[in-house]
Amino acid sequence: MANPQVVTKAQLSAARKAVVSSSIGAALEWFDIIVYATFAVVIAENFYPESNGTFGLVLTFATFALSYVIRPLGGMILGSYADRKGRKNALTLTLMLMMLGTLIMAVAPTYAQVGVWGAVIILISRLIQGFSAGGEFGTATAFLIETAPNKKAYYSSWQVASQGASMLLASAFGYGLTQWLSKEDLYAWGWRVPFFVGLLIGPVGLYIRAKLDETEEFMKAEKEHAPLKVLVVHHYGRLLAGAAVIGVATISVYMILYMPTFAVKNLGIPATAAFLGGVVAGVIVLIGVPFVGHLADRVGPARVMTYAAIGALLLAWPLFQLMVTTPTVPVMVVVIALLGVIMAFYFGPMPALLSSLFPAAIRGTGLAVTYNVGVTLLGGIAPLVLTWLLAITGSLNAPSLYYMAIAVISLVGLYFVRKRYLQP
Repeated sequence: MANPQVVTKAQLSAARKAVVSSSIGAALEWFDIIVYATFAVVIAENFYPESNGTFGLVLTFATFALSYVIRPLGGMILGSYADRKGRKNALTLTLMLMMLGTLIMAVAPTYAQVGVWGAVIILISRLIQGFSAGGEFGTATAFLIETAPNKKAYYSSWQVASQGASMLLASAFGYGLTQWLSKEDLYAWGWRVPFFVGLLIGPVGLYIRAKLDETEEFMKAEKEHAPLKVLVVHHYGRLLAGAAVIGVATISVYMILYMPTFAVKNLGIPATAAFLGGVVAGVIVLIGVPFVGHLADRVGPARVMTYAAIGALLLAWPLFQLMVTTPTVPVMVVVIALLGVIMAFYFGPMPALLSSLFPAAIRGTGLAVTYNVGVTLLGGIAPLVLTWLLAITGSLNAPSLYYMAIAVISLVGLYFVRKRYLQP
């Protein structure tokens, strides 16, 4: 039996710093996204008041979706920057852009103040946020994987665990603000509070990232002058398979985010109940994902994710059927919690799996482009698609069919990752 790898204190210290640094960026990114989705109904009335309720909501989620359309561009530019100039430089740049997008959203004037220009301003905010987020996952994951001395799945899973913390915090804000503020105060200023709170994370993250050292693997790797070209020309199969794999992870997140809107608009459940479900899901992801990372290190990320995708496919219809036929607070919380379990088992091992698909010289670009193509096509447009599907079909089970379709796509991607690219 081979001797276990000896890990030095210096390596452990570097790995822990990488975890904290990467988690802060992911937390800010997802906190901003989740808050926007959580307060979609409020934002729609503030910025699209002349539209009817459903159309205003569609416009709000269309703005949300447009921020995802630009993410692949951000991934191409910022991912290539990370492969050419270093992970540390790219991490600092993405966090600065994220803070700018969040600040604009926090202070954006409403329709009542500046007319349609308010909608234009929040669109600019979402585009900046989307562009910066396009580079965050790829750069942070590459940094984590290259810094971790062992237990790659475990260390990289903390980036996903931080999303659970964001979900928990954002849902808690949603619950608290809707519970304790009057509707007038919530619509006038209360919805801005979480965005200002999210900004407080930024300076801490910038300070920590300024203290990081560049990864040894990046420093030793032969640099590619055009990493994006190398990715598209020589690794397009890995890109496509990886993008398909992302489906269940991203649709699980956005299904959880969509629940407050779905509950309020279609089931007559108080928004506070859906927020409570988000708190439960956030706790499950925050606590459960590191344990799933340990499991993935032992049995293989792709194997864990395959079972989770099968679970998503089999449970989607029954869960929504239960929620539609029994629209109560306990049922809503249970459904969202189970979505959180699926998210934890699928999303937790995913950074390690995707990282293993690409060599160090193009890892930042490969991760960023693959992740953002998958997130944009299979997750970022989900709230818009779900709102549209419900409007044209009138079927409250439409979201479950969409979820099942995405699960099938991910299972196909996992098959190719395991069989063609030999990932465990």
